[in-house]
Amino acid sequence: MTTQRPLRVAIIGAGPAGTYAADILSKTDLNVSIDIIERLPAPFGLVRYGVAPDHPRIKQIIVALANVIGRGDIRLLANVNVGEDISLEELREHYDAVIFATGSFKDADLDIPGIDLEGSFGAADFVSWYDGHPDVPRTWPLDAKEVAIFGVGNVALDVARILAKHVKDLMPTEIPANVVDGLTSSPVTDVHVFGRRGPAQVKFSPLELRELGHVPDVDIVVYPETDYEFDEASLEYAETNKQQKQVVKTLTDYALKEPGTASRRIHLHFLQSPHEVLGEDGKVAGVRVERTALQGDGSVKGTGEFIDYPVQAVYRAVGYWGTEIEGIPFNGEKGTIRNEGGRVVDESGEHLQGYYATGWIKRGPVGLIGHTKSDASETIANLVEDAPTLYAETKATPAQLSPDNVLRLLKERGVPVIQWADWEILDTHERAVGEPHGRERIKVVPREEMTEIALSRAVHNVSP
Repeated sequence: MTTQRPLRVAIIGAGPAGTYAADILSKTDLNVSIDIIERLPAPFGLVRYGVAPDHPRIKQIIVALANVIGRGDIRLLANVNVGEDISLEELREHYDAVIFATGSFKDADLDIPGIDLEGSFGAADFVSWYDGHPDVPRTWPLDAKEVAIFGVGNVALDVARILAKHVKDLMPTEIPANVVDGLTSSPVTDVHVFGRRGPAQVKFSPLELRELGHVPDVDIVVYPETDYEFDEASLEYAETNKQQKQVVKTLTDYALKEPGTASRRIHLHFLQSPHEVLGEDGKVAGVRVERTALQGDGSVKGTGEFIDYPVQAVYRAVGYWGTEIEGIPFNGEKGTIRNEGGRVVDESGEHLQGYYATGWIKRGPVGLIGHTKSDASETIANLVEDAPTLYAETKATPAQLSPDNVLRLLKERGVPVIQWADWEILDTHERAVGEPHGRERIKVVPREEMTEIALSRAVHNVSP
């Protein structure tokens, strides 16, 4: 398709979802001009700020994302907060289409008594802290000897592992200095992970679960006499699903091990559903769980038998939730932007012309990072199909659609926009700080410091 000008597309979010969408769109037959707009000073979203620092293998996805954004045909405008620095209405004046790839980074709620007590946290907030997210506090209250985690997905395992792991074993990673300081003083000895269903239904990935058993001076404790049960549906699922079969085998291996003598322990509890967070003087003092029983089809129901565990902190890892964007239809039951095939729609199903969604904000926080590619393919296919209408209905003048104009608007407002070359300066700095310590990088955490370093070329009038 040829036109007198490129179709201008803004993608909000520089994580995997937004980057995959930009890559796929750039390879269509459309003549396009693509900007990825990111609210943080650094790109890569969930991979930089949601993957545990001791998982460098997963973080290698950054290399693939950097190859896309850094090749020159896609522009990065980071450190720009849509809704504050520039409104959605203004975006539509400068772009023919807007794709939301904002992800899901809030913790889903867990509606049980006591969940709001002091010492009760969302796992997503803790992950942001230990990953050096610039918008969370520098410190974290780590004064609990015993901790409960509700949830049996990989995030729950990450939280359990980071809490239980000795700091010296995290030092080869990119863990920020303030996180090292916080974890060093942690007195934790026992971390309890609770799942309401059986071992055949947990959502751990096989690799993550196996890695848990290799953490130095940390024992994995399971309770086969009470928690290790299977009904007919569970047995069938464990036999026919390759990944789940590996998970069950690993859990069985843990169950057969003799009790260890490590200084810290991670306890994996199944068939125990969170019922209440117990408090004392307004602080977490324990958790009460209800034992559940399998019903033959893999589902469970409560038995009326309750067990109390003394803990001083609770983390809920029961899922992520999308953030509502003012003026964009939101599905409050799923925590996603209301859409059909990536086209943003209102409650009647009518497409809001020019608005699209991809990634977790489109389908919900399920699946692995790579699954966002299929999301992006569907969304981009629909955008390409809509392109003639997008051209016909745009209200912008050619001058407004010039790539320089949106950047000029942001700079006039004093927004310190970070582009790809600026990010490379920050990236180089973090690597240089880590090199003397034998580490790939040490993250810069404060937003102001990140911005100052990234824009130091402009400050010192260094030519690009």
